[in-house]
Amino acid sequence: MFSLRPIPLNTPTIQATTTPSESFDIQGFSRLMPTPVPTAYAGENGILLFVSNRLDNFDVCVSFISFSGSSETFNLSSDPAWDTDPAWSPDFRRIAFASNRDGNFDIWVMNADGSNQVNITHSPADDRFPQWSPDGEALIFQSEQGGNSDIVIAKVADGAQTNLTHTPNIHEWGPAWSADGAHVAFTAVIENNSEVFTVKSNGAELTNVSNTLADDLFESWSPDGAWLTFESGRDGNRELYATQPDSAGGLVNLTGNVSDDTYVAWSPDGKRIAFVSERDGNLEIYVMNVDGSNSRRLTDHASGDWSPTWSPDGQWVAFNSNRDGDQEIYAVSVDGMSLINLTVDPADDAIFGWRP
Repeated sequence: MFSLRPIPLNTPTIQATTTPSESFDIQGFSRLMPTPVPTAYAGENGILLFVSNRLDNFDVCVSFISFSGSSETFNLSSDPAWDTDPAWSPDFRRIAFASNRDGNFDIWVMNADGSNQVNITHSPADDRFPQWSPDGEALIFQSEQGGNSDIVIAKVADGAQTNLTHTPNIHEWGPAWSADGAHVAFTAVIENNSEVFTVKSNGAELTNVSNTLADDLFESWSPDGAWLTFESGRDGNRELYATQPDSAGGLVNLTGNVSDDTYVAWSPDGKRIAFVSERDGNLEIYVMNVDGSNSRRLTDHASGDWSPTWSPDGQWVAFNSNRDGDQEIYAVSVDGMSLINLTVDPADDAIFGWRP
């Protein structure tokens, strides 16, 4: 039922010289990898986690990236239904994802090589967008089990669930766990106004951290959990704001531009933020320091670029782009000098992660 089907992948189009890393960890992928690992499976630039409709429906895929040679892509979920929203566990040995193979979207978990696919939620309503707890023992996700969208935590071992929000007539979505697992941030829609909240993972101390009549949404924690960023419309356009939930420091506008700025992605070391801006007329990838200084454009194309995701070493930013007429995954170096098409396929591909 869960047969593995390799997907042919052309050699990436490299527009500048790159230097591969010295080692590659293939832990969790023994079912995919021959022994010894041949050059075609080198993956010295990490493993890309993405969703693709190459088989006419959306499946969860991984690609072993090699800038210096050919990359290899595998379809992990390989089911006629839609499989989407994949997320790696903290140790990279498992992948959570949403699938409607049982009639509605449930949260599933599989091993990193696609084996042992298990339905965790078995819900009569849609469950989407799973995120792992830092200890890898639980998943937080957006669920419509209560008739509206709530934030729910499920134990991976037995599927036991806890509804964190329980708010009829209020829709919560986009949950994100803090680095220590103590807090969860999410967006709540209250009377057509979106606000960013935090709550302890046991459901206590619900706090509105954005607190404005404009829409605030798409929250993202810094790697150390000290800062929380989100998009805000309080200035009449989309700006990126940051706050320290555990302090009284207030809000900081990181972008301060008249155009819309969206899609925050923290670098692995927490020193830079990649984001998307329309300040040059269309969606482009930018990077800035965490205090908003030294903002630089990395991409320059008439088509849209969005959903930035950092490489594990912090030297590249991957993103989705429709510059080839379909949705591809590209990577640009942080100096903006090198651009690589990581997927090279006529189907649509959407990035969800990049691991060592």
